[in-house]
Amino acid sequence: MKFSLIIPLAPERDAEIIESIRKLDYPKSDFSVIIVKGKNPSDNRNKGAMNAKGEIIGFLDDDALVDEDLLKNVEEFFEEHPDIDIVGGPQLTPYDEVGFAKTSGYALSSKFGAWNLSQRYSRKKLNLNADEGSLTSANLFVKRAVMDKIKFDSNLFPGEDPKFIDDAKKYGFNVAYSPDLIIYHRRRPKIKSLIKQIFNYGKVRPAKESFISTLKKPFFLIPSLFLIYLFILAISILVNPTIIRGAIGIGNNLNYLTLNFLLFVPLFLYIFIDLGFSVYDSIRNKAYSAIFLLPFIYPTIHISYGIGMIYGYLKKLKKIVLLSK
Repeated sequence: MKFSLIIPLAPERDAEIIESIRKLDYPKSDFSVIIVKGKNPSDNRNKGAMNAKGEIIGFLDDDALVDEDLLKNVEEFFEEHPDIDIVGGPQLTPYDEVGFAKTSGYALSSKFGAWNLSQRYSRKKLNLNADEGSLTSANLFVKRAVMDKIKFDSNLFPGEDPKFIDDAKKYGFNVAYSPDLIIYHRRRPKIKSLIKQIFNYGKVRPAKESFISTLKKPFFLIPSLFLIYLFILAISILVNPTIIRGAIGIGNNLNYLTLNFLLFVPLFLYIFIDLGFSVYDSIRNKAYSAIFLLPFIYPTIHISYGIGMIYGYLKKLKKIVLLSK
């Protein structure tokens, strides 16, 4: 058997993906589907991999829809690149998504919305030296030998898939991203669920890796640093409300006006970029009504991630202090 497809499934959920798997343009005798139910996605994936019979093990999410050529394209990829051990592709927003869910998909696929992680949510160039910025366990295919060496970390959720990719690269496995391996993944339908999702992404970063490792990928720190700046700005305004007047040019002291204006420059710059990308991404996706929602979704993503990461570091610090006693 060529493929074993592993689908981790929470006890209360249904596997929407099964319907699209039935429509795959690939011989049914050459792949099997293993659904593992449980509350821990990593344990589910690891258990599924232990029971897999295929040469290639595919990990998919239950709330995704697979492109009918997915397995055919995976097979062709490994034939063309036999030295690659792990390959994944983008998880695009389904065509039938509407409203907030669809617009949040535009934000996640935007450079401003998710920076390098936008590769996960849009089709980018082939990358034969990919990392966690490109791949997720929603659409990941690994050779059997990989699972003999490493497992998904059951102590992490979310964040278990980027750690899996990092661990694979540390073991010397070759990791790639292919834009031809397409699935369509459901987006969060409401702002509350999006905030929770992105907060958890930020919260798990300190648990996944050391601060030194994060420093090597500084864009992960930018939301937290911006949040700290906003906090300092808010405190400054509370202590001295007149700085707002100085920032908009009301006053006679040039030095005073300049200092106050400089204090607001990062915020003004952020608002300018936010509005600019809202227009750009609306046009890029030919979804002109999204221009009214994107300016609010971008800061929601950035602030949620920043708060999550700060919370994660405080939680980690508390644990270190308790262990030192």
